[in-house]
Amino acid sequence: MAAQPTESPNQKEWGFKKRLTSYGDKDFALFLRKAFIKGAGYSSDALDCPIVGIIDTGSGYNPCHGNVPQLIEAIKRGVMLEGALPVEFPTVSLHESFAHPTSMWLRNLMSMDTEEMLKAQPMDAVVMIGGCDKTVPAQLMGALSANIPSVQLVTGSMLTGSHGGKRVGACTDCRAYWARYRAGEVDEVEIEEVNSQLVASVGTCSVMGTASTMACVAEALGMAPLGSASPPAPTAARMRVAERCGRLAATVLLEDGKKPRDILQKKNFENAMRMLLAIGGSTNGVIHITAIAGRMGIKLDLQDFDKLGETTPVLVDLKPSGMNYMEDFHRAGGVPRVLHELRDRIHLDALTVTGRTLGEDLAAYHGLDFEQSIIRSVSSPIYPTGGLVPLFGTLAPKGALIKVSAASPALLESRARAVVFTSAADMATRIDSPKLDVSESDILVLQNIGPIGGPGMPEAGLLPIPKKLARKGVKDMLRISDGRMSGTAGGSIVLHVSPEAALGGPLALVRTGDEIEISVKERRLDLCISEDEMAARKQEWSERHQGQLEAKRARRGYEGLYMREVTGAEDGCDFRFLSGEWIEST
Repeated sequence: MAAQPTESPNQKEWGFKKRLTSYGDKDFALFLRKAFIKGAGYSSDALDCPIVGIIDTGSGYNPCHGNVPQLIEAIKRGVMLEGALPVEFPTVSLHESFAHPTSMWLRNLMSMDTEEMLKAQPMDAVVMIGGCDKTVPAQLMGALSANIPSVQLVTGSMLTGSHGGKRVGACTDCRAYWARYRAGEVDEVEIEEVNSQLVASVGTCSVMGTASTMACVAEALGMAPLGSASPPAPTAARMRVAERCGRLAATVLLEDGKKPRDILQKKNFENAMRMLLAIGGSTNGVIHITAIAGRMGIKLDLQDFDKLGETTPVLVDLKPSGMNYMEDFHRAGGVPRVLHELRDRIHLDALTVTGRTLGEDLAAYHGLDFEQSIIRSVSSPIYPTGGLVPLFGTLAPKGALIKVSAASPALLESRARAVVFTSAADMATRIDSPKLDVSESDILVLQNIGPIGGPGMPEAGLLPIPKKLARKGVKDMLRISDGRMSGTAGGSIVLHVSPEAALGGPLALVRTGDEIEISVKERRLDLCISEDEMAARKQEWSERHQGQLEAKRARRGYEGLYMREVTGAEDGCDFRFLSGEWIEST
């Protein structure tokens, strides 16, 4: 049987007795609640049990969560094996390809939905089912703010398909084939054929994109049990993980009463950052980890990532930094194997949802002593230092980010001419024009796709190679924007330039023909114009755009709330009023 939660001054009731509706009569509120839930077939004995809530993010618009019904059944089985009562409930569900204008626009809304449903409904612990890119950070952000005992479960990655005798999988291969199609190397027939092979099953992207990154991060953070990030979505192993999460929520979390803010400290976030770096994870992970830590009032900055990156090589040979897929990562030992390789560089005393330390969990994890080539040792890495590097300078006073492990080394120390696009629409109109004045040595600059300018900071930072260059065989160019890039993508891409162009940051002042200098070695990104010219352009920009930002912030509904409250990339793009400094102690 699940242990009955220990009573405390702040928690004297559990199960259906918790968080009663305000009718002015507590006993009547419980009487009415029981009457309605009995209408669903519950017995009085069931209503006396502790409750484990299960967040259901299944949606017809979210194929990455296509296995959620099966996961819920497995979680329920685990909860009931321990004598507690499972109750599922829905929240917002986000999919990258089905959210307009971008899923990042709605991440904070999902976090608010998660937080408020956890606080409004009776439950003693919760299992959160996430998967697609923004769902896991949204749930972790919401759980930290609600601060009830929580465990993270991910849906798992999809299986790979096959095209022309080669394995393919979303979504690094999606981008690679599309680039070949634009270059004229793949015809209409083949692009349609490969389109039917790239996503071979339900589940999240089969490479080290943002979904896989955040699954690994949740495990290293201590909010998901060891070994839970990598089993593919359609497998029996994934179902067993779900059952284990149900049992964990119904035993350890209820018995110890450990809440997320009891577990997570700065050391947990440092472990998460090391994991992000070691797996060659998505640049989006920097924004999400920063936002999650921000809900704790813990300030992370790009220098924190850079400092850890000096002693954290890329160990995992997965696309886009390597050549393999999540199936291979799982067979190689997954996150526990990476942690084992990093054991001398991580905080083994960090607490986890199991009630034990990470070191204790790792010591109890067996089956890692076998030969494999996907997860390297620190002495034989894929890339010698952290794959994510921050840049600062006159073009990015508050920072920018580049994924050097997926970039062309020759482009990382250079000075070249800028070709500027003022918006995503401008880029779409002109990028493939034969009249575009561009050469392969130029730098492509895209303005106004940041948190406010996008809006929502869309994954449009991977500017396509202009067709006339692609058809000459050009595969990579330096590209700079204030937007994001899919974790599945590669190339020499500078992202998250801050302050963003829509706020009048230096990126807004770049003109075609200006020179930009980048030095990854010196962590520098500069717009090569004089201070006087910079000031004059800033004044001109301010006069031309006066009132535009105020107009955006005056809009109604969620749009207006977003425009008024969203922070920059350096602060995780969270809403100001949701940050840790606003959280009342509980």
